[in-house]
Amino acid sequence: MLEQRIQQHFFDAADLLYQAADTLARPVAAAAQTLLGSLTGGGKLLLTGTGASLALAQALGAQLVGRFERDRPALAALVLGADAVVSAALLKGAPPGSPLAIWVQALGTPGDVLVVFAASAHDAALAEAVAAAQARDMSVVAVTPRGSALGALLGETDVWIAVPHERAARVQEVQLLVVHALCDALDLQLMGEQDQA
Repeated sequence: MLEQRIQQHFFDAADLLYQAADTLARPVAAAAQTLLGSLTGGGKLLLTGTGASLALAQALGAQLVGRFERDRPALAALVLGADAVVSAALLKGAPPGSPLAIWVQALGTPGDVLVVFAASAHDAALAEAVAAAQARDMSVVAVTPRGSALGALLGETDVWIAVPHERAARVQEVQLLVVHALCDALDLQLMGEQDQA
């Protein structure tokens, strides 16, 4: 019984990944172009998420500043909200608003991109961060479940990667694949095809 349940997780994940390949290829490519435009134009990427999705922002940041599958110069990316001590200190006497929005207001500049990860359909802190980014003339890339309230907040220069599922575990599995696809797309565009020697 338990083994069958575990197998079902793999089957469900595989089905979703297969379905999402068609649905998400275009928005992931658009997101990669948005990130590339910012980076090559002297901008930076501000990455964040809430709950377990913050780990996805950290994974993306590590692979952009470090490396994905091959060596390249570090890319300008900063994870917001990963340092709990700094976030707590920021909130003492800080102006009203979510800590993520305050980080965006403090660090974001025109031409930068805010990349947000959410596994739930409603996230007030991320909505405030998106509004703060738009007020700073930044683009936004939102990687969320379909039906997310963040989708309605996005403008013309923003990209919504709407994972076709509602269950948080399945959404996060696809989000990790999106992280890898974005890193690969950036490496390809910045350095060309890798020699297969």
